[in-house]
Amino acid sequence: MAAKHELIDTGTDKRYVRRDESGQFRHVVDQGKSLSADARHDAKTKVKPGQGDKGDR
Repeated sequence: MAAKHELIDTGTDKRYVRRDESGQFRHVVDQGKSLSADARHDAKTKVKPGQGDKGDR
């Protein structure tokens, strides 16, 4: 299972990130784009908490 995504708040924007084994950012997406994409689609996959970008919880 992939590492959990975490919310990074820089003060000017918010981003969801995933880190690789060495702690470097592997996947970064803007929170606004993520939330708007969620509203446009119905997920068919059920996933565990912290993996919300991979399906519905």
